Amino acid sequence: LQYGIVLDAGSSHTAMFIYKWPADKENDTGVVSEHSMCDVEGPGISSYSSNPPAAGTSLEHCLNQALRDVPQEKHTGTPLYLGATAGMRLLNIADPQVSDTVLRAVAATLKMYPFDFRGAKILSGEEEGVFGWVTANYLLENFIKRGWLGEWIQPQKKTLGAMDFGGASTQITFETRDVIENPRNEVMLKLYGQAYKVYTHSFLCYGRDQVLKRLLSKLLQAESYQETVSHPCWPMGYNKSLLLSSIYDSPCTEKERPSLALNTTATVVGTGNGNLCALHVSKLFDFTNCSFSRCSFDGVFQPEVSGNFIAFSAFFYTVDFIQTVMGRRVYLPSDLKDAADTICATSWSELLQNAPKLEKRLPDYCAVSTFVYLLTTKGYSFNNHSFPNIAFQKKAGETSIGWALGYMLNLTNMIPAEMPSYHKSMLYNYWVILILLFVVTTLTSLVTAICLLRHSKSSII
Repeated sequence: LQYGIVLDAGSSHTAMFIYKWPADKENDTGVVSEHSMCDVEGPGISSYSSNPPAAGTSLEHCLNQALRDVPQEKHTGTPLYLGATAGMRLLNIADPQVSDTVLRAVAATLKMYPFDFRGAKILSGEEEGVFGWVTANYLLENFIKRGWLGEWIQPQKKTLGAMDFGGASTQITFETRDVIENPRNEVMLKLYGQAYKVYTHSFLCYGRDQVLKRLLSKLLQAESYQETVSHPCWPMGYNKSLLLSSIYDSPCTEKERPSLALNTTATVVGTGNGNLCALHVSKLFDFTNCSFSRCSFDGVFQPEVSGNFIAFSAFFYTVDFIQTVMGRRVYLPSDLKDAADTICATSWSELLQNAPKLEKRLPDYCAVSTFVYLLTTKGYSFNNHSFPNIAFQKKAGETSIGWALGYMLNLTNMIPAEMPSYHKSMLYNYWVILILLFVVTTLTSLVTAICLLRHSKSSII
């Protein structure tokens, strides 16, 4: 086997994925799978802006696991990549010099390991969206698959759209035949001899953590930064004292930063009001301005959604909470809305009783469920007909869905532009044909023997 390692440095945490594939693998087989993964303890690397060396140190536990998971003789030939996403994009906006220092500190740690380190970089939102789309369709064999005779065939299946919902951004990517009116949203790909016209857009500041900060900012603003502020998306019985600095430490909220000292404390009290929660969450979107024939929100062009979609990351975790903890199915948009209303109306003590292990995230499921409902329906325009085509999934088979695998496949040139040659599978074909001949010969011999036996019996009679 050969191996590859990708560190997904997200805004809220870092995850390491180790992939494997047969060592004699041709460039165009679909057999890369997840070998193992490791969640880095602590926050994302962007949170180490005041102590960059600690960003590198935080990765050591998982890198040490990689030393054990990848056979020692394979270490030097194993490519190692780090891709940073929206958390570092935000840090780069706030202070490019600090983001460079963090990346250099991380690279210094990665270079200490015996793997083939090939760079640490910040991905653009469009790259994140497209690589997530590639990962999902690659794993589900929508680009190419091996036929039963070993030949490469392009399945007559349409590609899946991909929807990612991280800590600081959210992405939507799908193949379309419509005209893409904004060239910044169009990506042309040629994979295995097939051309794909893909629409993609990444919304910075629309990831889960940043949405929650922006929502708090709007609520504080609405109540003139009083000492006590009510939060309709938090459950009844839950309250918390917050420093203003914890809300206004992001480029996503800095434009709304008040003149008050950032060490000022506000006590936020949950009131559990689903309708009022939806009203405040909807104010995070701008549905009014659009200079194109149609938009999703914030003036961003989007063609009509079509075909099947796969929604992962926080999309999956939100719907999984609704289905497993709240015991409600999510098939239509109304199911999602009703579930969000139910969560909002559930008291803190009851939520805690239902899911004690999720205490840290429990107060925010009302807001996040409401956000996912508004994003998919009012934002992306999924309706009763198209919403059931969304599969909320974390994995395809045993492999996690996200941008990391698509990123590695691209950088290692494992997906060729041209269709693979039939002859590359001929050795495999010969074995299949030999087995078929053996089966046919055996069956023929059996049938002949039975016929001769019956004939001899009838001759005796």
